[in-house]
Amino acid sequence: MGVLKGKKILLCITGGIAAYKTASLVRLFVKAGAEVKVIMTPAAKDFITPLTLSTLSKNEVVSSFTEDDENAVWNNHVEFGLWADFMLIAPATANTLAKMAAGASDNLLLATYLSAKCLVYFAPAMDLDMYQHPATKKSLETLQSYGNILIPAESGELASGLMGEGRMAEPENIVSFIENRLQRDLPLRGKKILISAGPTHEAIDPVRFIGNHSSGKMGFEIAKEALALGAEVILVSGPTTLDLIDEHLELIRVTSAQQMFEAMNQHFEAADILIAAAAVADYRPKTVAAQKMKKKESSLQIELEPTIDILATLGKKKTHQKLIGFALETNNELEHAKGKLERKHLDFIVLNSMNDKGAGFKSDTNKISIVKKDEVKTFDLKSKTEVAKDILKEVILLIHE
Repeated sequence: MGVLKGKKILLCITGGIAAYKTASLVRLFVKAGAEVKVIMTPAAKDFITPLTLSTLSKNEVVSSFTEDDENAVWNNHVEFGLWADFMLIAPATANTLAKMAAGASDNLLLATYLSAKCLVYFAPAMDLDMYQHPATKKSLETLQSYGNILIPAESGELASGLMGEGRMAEPENIVSFIENRLQRDLPLRGKKILISAGPTHEAIDPVRFIGNHSSGKMGFEIAKEALALGAEVILVSGPTTLDLIDEHLELIRVTSAQQMFEAMNQHFEAADILIAAAAVADYRPKTVAAQKMKKKESSLQIELEPTIDILATLGKKKTHQKLIGFALETNNELEHAKGKLERKHLDFIVLNSMNDKGAGFKSDTNKISIVKKDEVKTFDLKSKTEVAKDILKEVILLIHE
């Protein structure tokens, strides 16, 4: 799962010959799974057409606060800045760099830059003498002092015919630079997270089992978000129809509570964080029939015994790990959750109530409270994707305490 997948990128193109390379840049970002919007200076349109870039990005390209069309709407620079996860100014000409450093705002691109709250990358492009000029060097230093990130120009043949430093970095190198930077800055990079998901099925005979309605969606969404935040993930899943593939993911499929325990116990010592989102069966048949049980007219009694309490067992072995559990309750929710928090040596517990509409098994939404020893945070009903983000934000706070 690449770090650019799902990112919102605002590509800002200024009027330099290197603007022709931005078609390839847009294609690479889109191929990586990012959404791209493009702002051009009016001069940039002399080097590449808005039609090319809008076709590749599948978004309208803008270059002024109001376009020439008499029916054009106002292009709000503030909205562009708020929409983006990051801005990339490429090529960044000497003229635009100087204006950025000085805080000038005489076009839509510069106004957006000055109002943006997101990270800003810039890739200079100009002739070698311009690139080495003290005024340009001062602009580069000033912009970096603002927290903007320089993607250094490369050496090679320039539009003037001279050889030297000043070429805009090649599109592949720009994408690689940003990916490496994003990977480095991911808050869970270097962390190993062990996650359980889904139900367990406890066999009655070869074809029947005791289980529950868990779909595994919550655990899988947590795994996706953990991967997006840079973690190495081991996902132990009971029987589900879900799948997840990533180079930093090990997916272990199990059926019973005992199998889930064995898999999690095997990886527990090496884990930094354990998130137990699985709905593990509390009981299993004491004996399992070797053959399919035939239906009879008389009633059937099955003696049950407790399954292993995975989280409580692992909680007793806790050394450096942070432990997060889940509690799905139908009554006295907070009281029961706090009891589990203490008994199972958890750092916090995610509480669901079956009394909340839209929460619980099989739903695409969830409504949670995060319960700590001395604090309870309650969240609105959200998609499980957004709930996963809320949970992992708390995990990140926890590991930095």
